[in-house]
Amino acid sequence: MSRVRSYNLIAIAVMLTASSALAHHSFAMFDQSKSVTLQGTVKDFRWSNPHVFIQLLVKNDAGNEDEWSIEMTSPEHLARVGWKPGAMKPGDKVTLVIHPMRDGSTGGQYLSGTGPDGPFAGSPTPSGEGK
Repeated sequence: MSRVRSYNLIAIAVMLTASSALAHHSFAMFDQSKSVTLQGTVKDFRWSNPHVFIQLLVKNDAGNEDEWSIEMTSPEHLARVGWKPGAMKPGDKVTLVIHPMRDGSTGGQYLSGTGPDGPFAGSPTPSGEGK
């Protein structure tokens, strides 16, 4: 195999790998034309890569609790704007504003929030995400 052909194959492999990595960060599953405000109790705050998640218990119209899975950005981005791993604790009463899931399931993308001690740290959304 010629050297040029080998380099072309390597270049193609790198491009395919890069495109799949970018696809992971798609936020197309969220309806970014809508915002929903949720009031509930934190069940879990998972500070982990590649994205931080909030599991939130929210009372529905029937008085039962639905568990919402709220996706945030990476811990690195959150830390840059002042978030810490213990920013939310199980049992905290919070109000969150999210972009809901397009399919209507109980989940969404975090936009902003208020906890027991007031508003959470600055916008955790890096440029381009959530806009």
